[in-house]
Amino acid sequence: SVTTMAETKKGTQPEWALFPQDLFSIECLSKEYKYLNDEKVRREMGQEVRAKFLEEAAKSGVFDMEGGAVLLKGGTSALANYYDTDVEIAPFRQESFFQYLFGICEPDCYGVIFLGTKESVVFLPVLDEATFRWNGPPHTVDHYKHKYGLSAVYSVETLCEKMAERKVKTVYTLKGLNTDSGLSTALEVDMAALVTQKSTHTFQQDNKSLHPVLVECRVIKTPKEIAYMRECCRVSCQAHTFVMRHIKPGMAEMQFESMFKAFCGVYGGARHMAYTCICASGPHGAILHYGHAGRPNDRVTKNGDLIVLDMGGEYHGYCTDITASYPVNGKFTKDQASVHKAVQEAQQAVFSHLKPGTHWKEMHRLAERTILKHLLEMKVLKGATVDELMKHDMAAVFMPHGLGHFIGLDTHDVGGYPVSGSKKDMALGVRWLRTQRVLNAGMVLTVEPGLYFNEMWINQMLAKDEAKAKFVDQDVLKRFINMGGVRLEDVVVITETGYDNLTILPKTIEEYESIISKYTPTCHPCA
Repeated sequence: SVTTMAETKKGTQPEWALFPQDLFSIECLSKEYKYLNDEKVRREMGQEVRAKFLEEAAKSGVFDMEGGAVLLKGGTSALANYYDTDVEIAPFRQESFFQYLFGICEPDCYGVIFLGTKESVVFLPVLDEATFRWNGPPHTVDHYKHKYGLSAVYSVETLCEKMAERKVKTVYTLKGLNTDSGLSTALEVDMAALVTQKSTHTFQQDNKSLHPVLVECRVIKTPKEIAYMRECCRVSCQAHTFVMRHIKPGMAEMQFESMFKAFCGVYGGARHMAYTCICASGPHGAILHYGHAGRPNDRVTKNGDLIVLDMGGEYHGYCTDITASYPVNGKFTKDQASVHKAVQEAQQAVFSHLKPGTHWKEMHRLAERTILKHLLEMKVLKGATVDELMKHDMAAVFMPHGLGHFIGLDTHDVGGYPVSGSKKDMALGVRWLRTQRVLNAGMVLTVEPGLYFNEMWINQMLAKDEAKAKFVDQDVLKRFINMGGVRLEDVVVITETGYDNLTILPKTIEEYESIISKYTPTCHPCA
């Protein structure tokens, strides 16, 4: 059987020191690969999610639990093509709400949960013979029912007919605002188009009730989701340590990305990354979302460069988001060590307060205060106390982003700002938070303080507010300005009594230096 628990430490070695140094042969499957791709594991997780949704739907009081049906539209095949060609841009990625309730990673499907009978039913698209010629014969109904734990599977042509048979009165469809991105639901159901079939049955459509309930379900993960995300994070951590062991000055940033992706695929079966890999070296480390098309991880590293590697694999829809920062040659300079220590202590300070009832906004301020304390010790800032620097928003000059975000079926997961009764604090610094909620057990989120020396941003901030400039020692700042920055990012789950860190990586400078570029070829048996 496959266990989701972390391996027991052997002797006094930390767990990350025992992670694989080599890629397995393609004939071998790691225990993580077996678990993450186990149909039974994913089927039972999907069943648990649907049971939770039905329970929350009943509690909400807004659904007709006898004559109601929830109808979701899955992602479409049209989204997978390059512009005006029929070449797929990447392996299909399912829409996250559909993935959450039904788990099927195939395009052009509809999913229905009948609230009265509690049936979970998927309606498959009608495919032509040409599709079978290219893609192979269709799967059987039993294949879908067994793999995803569904009650029934039909052709989309029968959707209205099956709802009529079950005497559905109200159809609940998904429409709402993603408060993280500011974007509206991408895939709305057009009931008028669906009811063109031969059916005398009419349905009332409600596109307001479903979204807030489903969002809140995704905010609090189920036990099986947490177990699955633990193994997702484990593989991504293994991939990070794999890069650490093989990294060398003179390598290109893209090579770090390639090593990481290869490991996630071989060990975890990841077909997607959770986001574009950020492999920033030297001064690029101060660019928060480096790695985009204009700066595509293309710099060649130099001896002594500090690097920020923000990379996370995605495993059957579930995302990871992990960042490590260290020198490419494996040896911290005094200034690099000072910056790293500041961020590490900020992260540890936040960890010490994580539990249900903690205000996330207060955790952001705690991280800011810790970083400001270190900037004073480093002599980058001067002539003020931490309290005075906080009043002048000096932390935002050096950490221009929020402390962290929810994570799950999206890297920046939904629910950061509940639509009802949520008022966002727009003060500098906390305005960048993707959530300002009070923490509750079952929430999974990232903790990612950072300290950056982004010359353009620093100059902009000081020019806008001359009062800030007096606190900065420009001569000392010059020593750091081309260093880039440090970000440390872990994924944690809030428990009933505190938190559980799903991220297993080196933490201290000594630990980083013990593993970077220390690759020794070994033979690892297949799991």
